[in-house]
Amino acid sequence: MAPAGGFSRSVGAGATGKTRAATSPRRRRNVPKPVSWSSRAHDGAGRRRGSLRPRAEAREETTAETEAETVRTSIDNVEICEDICSTEDNFEVVDEEASAKRSLTAAIGVGGLVSILVSILSSDLVVEHKELALSAVFVIGYAGIILEESLAFNKSGVGLIMAVSLWTIRMLGDGDAGAVISNLNEHVADVSEIIFFLMGAMTIVEIVDSHQGFKLVTKAINAKSNESLLWVISFITFFMSAILDNLTSTIVMVSLLRKLVKDPERRKFFGAAIVLAANSGGAWTPIGDVTTTMLWINGNISTLSTMTSVFLPSLVSLAVPVALMGRFAPEIQGETDPMEEDSQDLAPRGKLVFATGVGALLFVPVFKSVTGLPPYLGMLSGLGVLWLLTDVIHYGEEDRQSLRVPYALSRIDTQGVLFFLGILLSIAALDSAGLLKDIALFLDTHIPNVDIIAATIGVVSALIDNVPLVAATMGMYDLSAFPKDAEFWQLIAYCAGTGGSILIIGSAAGVAYMGMEKADFGWYFRKVTPWAFLEYSAGLGTYILQSKLPAVFASLPDVQHLLGH
Repeated sequence: MAPAGGFSRSVGAGATGKTRAATSPRRRRNVPKPVSWSSRAHDGAGRRRGSLRPRAEAREETTAETEAETVRTSIDNVEICEDICSTEDNFEVVDEEASAKRSLTAAIGVGGLVSILVSILSSDLVVEHKELALSAVFVIGYAGIILEESLAFNKSGVGLIMAVSLWTIRMLGDGDAGAVISNLNEHVADVSEIIFFLMGAMTIVEIVDSHQGFKLVTKAINAKSNESLLWVISFITFFMSAILDNLTSTIVMVSLLRKLVKDPERRKFFGAAIVLAANSGGAWTPIGDVTTTMLWINGNISTLSTMTSVFLPSLVSLAVPVALMGRFAPEIQGETDPMEEDSQDLAPRGKLVFATGVGALLFVPVFKSVTGLPPYLGMLSGLGVLWLLTDVIHYGEEDRQSLRVPYALSRIDTQGVLFFLGILLSIAALDSAGLLKDIALFLDTHIPNVDIIAATIGVVSALIDNVPLVAATMGMYDLSAFPKDAEFWQLIAYCAGTGGSILIIGSAAGVAYMGMEKADFGWYFRKVTPWAFLEYSAGLGTYILQSKLPAVFASLPDVQHLLGH
């Protein structure tokens, strides 16, 4: 048998020739060297050295024969592996050709996209048909996000290019540059609030996680089956979202989920259920969702009335899909994944960090209610407190730098934040051009029933951000048309809050989950959208039945007789 080094060299050489393979320097290092006796090893023992010379010469002859055998065996190995080597070379050629084709396809795709954008921006279409140009760019960008996996594009890059292109069209198509810049600054301020809020929440969660703080929660969850785990996770998210908001709750619960479900595909499905639960839970309190907060601040709804009217529809909208998913979804069937024994204990003062982090998240709605300032300032204040705390408790601990905030900032999902920025700025461009208000006016003209209008706005919010849609709705209908706590406003609060679950980019919670679990648009549409539409429909039907049933019940003859009418 040839030495291992000889065979590997012959394979690597391929068809370069038998002689070259046989005389390779790498192979010769593996050949045993002839034995030579050192005179220093035998101090002055010439007689002894002379008596051993015949034995040394014999060893030299044996070594020469061994080397010759090695050469012959190497030549045989080269002949044997010629087919193998040629097959490997063919595989390498195929891989290179496939890689070249993929690169060419990607280059053509990028070039085509850039060409379309340049042609749109440089044509008279921008000036003469600004709305059409905006719609075309938005559809192209939206398609790029949907086909992210097929085109090998990153959705964050597509979102940023789409946002810049839409605002460029706004500038070129509008004669008043000052007004466009003013609009852009206003929307950037609004978007920045959400971005800062998101970054603050993600950093706080990352700090708590680095201290193993979530173990305190995961150890308390003892679900034996995936179905029971789905119920527990969903209801925790539902009530957490009502207290905090759907975005923060999603970030926290998806982080927890990574400790509970190891299989990536199954965890992705559980994460989608968290999005459904977060959006349902955020719809029934004024601080649970940004749209309900908008309606609350504007005076369209009140706290107690909204909570009593929308709680049951929100609860039903969660319970129905969770029950059916637990029974029929193949991803949920079976026992829970066996949790690996984690040798890591809580970091020093881990309980203190956990309590401070949770307190910082709970402090946000209190801060907003007391000061009236935007929620992101409350989130940043909580992050600042946690930052100082970790600096103090880990002072001088050079081996625990990973537990401090600068390291946590390097681990948060910056890519997801930039995607969120691109989407929000794109929607802001459409809003500033008046396209969203045109949609609302179209609905008002062609759909006379306000319940259907609210339901349609909820479905549309899956495609377009619900914040500008609700803002446009508030602009269309003032309090003289529908007074405070009218059925229409409460239905808008529910529909705009839960309708975004239908598509993954329809809500802030969905976008955050998309970045954290690397879920793509197509997977969510196939696996989750049917359940999300069922969720939306179940809650909507419950609200309409709840609001109409008393009037129907009171109109029955027997009831009127009992009431003395």
